[in-house]
Amino acid sequence: WTRTRAARARCLGDRSVLPELAELTAESRDVPLKRRKPEATPHNITKKPFPVLSIDYTHIQTPFEISLWVLLASLMKLGFHLIPRLSGIVPESCLLIVVGLLVGGLIRLAGEKVPPVLDSRLFFLCLLPPIILDAGYFLPIRPFMENMGTILMFAVVGTLWNAFFVGGLLYAVCQIQPDNPSILHQLELLPCLLFGSIISAVDPVAVLAVFEEIHINELLHILVFGESLLNDAVTVVLYHLFEEFAGAGTVTVLDGFLGVISFLVVSLGGVLVGAIYGILAAFTSRFTSHTRVIEPLFVFVYSYMAYLSAEMFHLSGIMALIACGAVMRPYVEANISHKSHTTIKYFLKMWSSVSETLIFIFLGVATVDGPHSWNWTFVSVTVILCLVARVIGVVGLTYIINKFRIVKLTTKDQFIVAYGGLRGAIAFSLCYLLDKDHFPLRELFLTAIITVIFFTVFVQGMTIKPLVELLAVKKKQEAKRSINEEIHTQFLDHLLTGIEDICGHYGHHHWKDKLNRFNKKYVKKCLIAGERSKEPQLIAFYHKMEMKQAIELVESGGGVKLPSAMPSTVSMQNIQPKKPPPAKPVERALPQLPKGREEEIRKILRSNLQRTRQRLRSYNRHTLVADPYEDGFSDLLLKKQRMIELEKKIKEMNNYLTVPAAPPDSPTMCRARLASDPQAYSVKPAADNVPTIQVDLASPQSPDSVNLLDEFRRAEQEDQGLVMVPPPPSAPGRPGGKPGGADDARDQQKLMRCLSDPGPSADEEEDEPFLP
Repeated sequence: WTRTRAARARCLGDRSVLPELAELTAESRDVPLKRRKPEATPHNITKKPFPVLSIDYTHIQTPFEISLWVLLASLMKLGFHLIPRLSGIVPESCLLIVVGLLVGGLIRLAGEKVPPVLDSRLFFLCLLPPIILDAGYFLPIRPFMENMGTILMFAVVGTLWNAFFVGGLLYAVCQIQPDNPSILHQLELLPCLLFGSIISAVDPVAVLAVFEEIHINELLHILVFGESLLNDAVTVVLYHLFEEFAGAGTVTVLDGFLGVISFLVVSLGGVLVGAIYGILAAFTSRFTSHTRVIEPLFVFVYSYMAYLSAEMFHLSGIMALIACGAVMRPYVEANISHKSHTTIKYFLKMWSSVSETLIFIFLGVATVDGPHSWNWTFVSVTVILCLVARVIGVVGLTYIINKFRIVKLTTKDQFIVAYGGLRGAIAFSLCYLLDKDHFPLRELFLTAIITVIFFTVFVQGMTIKPLVELLAVKKKQEAKRSINEEIHTQFLDHLLTGIEDICGHYGHHHWKDKLNRFNKKYVKKCLIAGERSKEPQLIAFYHKMEMKQAIELVESGGGVKLPSAMPSTVSMQNIQPKKPPPAKPVERALPQLPKGREEEIRKILRSNLQRTRQRLRSYNRHTLVADPYEDGFSDLLLKKQRMIELEKKIKEMNNYLTVPAAPPDSPTMCRARLASDPQAYSVKPAADNVPTIQVDLASPQSPDSVNLLDEFRRAEQEDQGLVMVPPPPSAPGRPGGKPGGADDARDQQKLMRCLSDPGPSADEEEDEPFLP
């Protein structure tokens, strides 16, 4: 319209209209586009109905697929335990790998692309940390530290031996028959050593999955599992070292020296990072008494941050998680509530179980998906070399270790340790990280690693349980710890520490005692809140047992009417003198014992606990006093009664009691008398007239007479033998007595030497009484 009027104005020559058109044009330019009226279209717009239901799968594809995988893993684990016969024959890890193979095969048959489920980032950042945290948080510290030297030998020296043995011999095998060129001749030494370092490490996930089912004893379990945890630092260093210099083609002596330093940095740095985060978690849990809900969150977050921080600096993330869990646990459990402890325990078990199940399923799926390059020579030689290297390494290292161990590793133990060296998904993920441009035979490596994993998990994992039963290897005994065991354990620790101090040998007991004192004096005060920081270890263990006993009582149904303060079955009056507040009388939570059982318990307590302590008498070879509580005491009383009857008969007979002298030609008596009195003793031939002691029994009240019963009683009171005192020659009323006679005095002197002979021992007194 504007253009039409402008053209018409130009034609008419009406200049007065031009300013008005200019203003209209300017206004039309300033008006926004959306304010303008839409131009009429030639066709009409049809209004669509409002969508009641719509599908947008791409919006939720990733979390939905993750939930499906977790649900599949849980259902497979549930179904595995519903068939007891199957679980007794085939390990759970084998069945999960088979499930992964079936799922991957179905995806392939459906014409879909198999997703890269076992991606290295997914494995190392999401699936592996829960398993390692569960193992580190509930790690048995005492057996782990007591066998630390053996574990380090297997983890460090054994892994180095396996890596170089497998890599070196594999390179030698690949160079055989140079006249017939093949793909194996393209392999150089450094890629073979890199492959050997990847395949030589024992996998903790596979070890946990198999060893927890066979219930092996604690020593073998901690040796194999500890090796699988600590060899991570060696594997990381060797992997990065050979990967770095595989392109260069040469490794100098300086590179080897830097590799040793890198191993120390990776291992000790990982432990240091984990310990720092563990201390931070323990310190944070000190202030969570008013917000109990978030207590488990600190344990999980600090542990995961320790793992990520170690991986950020290329340190050992596994050792960081182990150190973090082991450091934080004693302090965190002293601060958090019992409900939080239960939450941590079950959440870690659930998380690690699901991760372990997903790893084995993903391993089967990745086997179906991955590009493979099969070579019979390379794969078969790899499997054989892994077995041979493991056996030689374990036998050789055990021979050296047994020279320093008190409890030696037997041949059966060596066989289980060698046979339990399983490989798993860690080796697969490390090989998956290799760059195909630098390692053109990466697919061949992946195929060989998957074959070794399947062989160790299926063949060794399925046969180790029958072999353990066939060899009668000692299994784990589920025994509940008691106060008595804890007291004796602490007593032996103090005793061995004292023995080391006396001997001047500063062994691990000495340093363990120093560490415990430092922990009690400084660390506990900073990391544990309230009075529990000053609580002795025995009292803390007692509280744990009390809580566990109360929970078991409630779960068993016996604590329906349980009072708020359940009295303990273990007496703590001597340890904790604080009197509890008086409680109202309540009904007994435990059923009443039958009268017969109660009387039996009373009899045991009366005979063992309420017997007074008897005074220990000094041992004397001449006076052996019988114990009145021994079984022969009745015989002693019988003999004493017979002696009384014999004395009465002797009184009625009114005759003389004669005591014959010892034979003079006895060599023992001759030496004894000669040693006691050399001048008075003279050897005389045996005469017919034997000197006798005459005792007048007609007057028993005489001071010179001998009363056997009185002498027996006096000997019991004085712990001495019986002393027979012969009457003097001048005793009144003695028939035939000659006072002052030289013969009687000589006979009396000989008789006293005979009766009071001290024997050949020079340590005893000469006038000690002797009863022949």
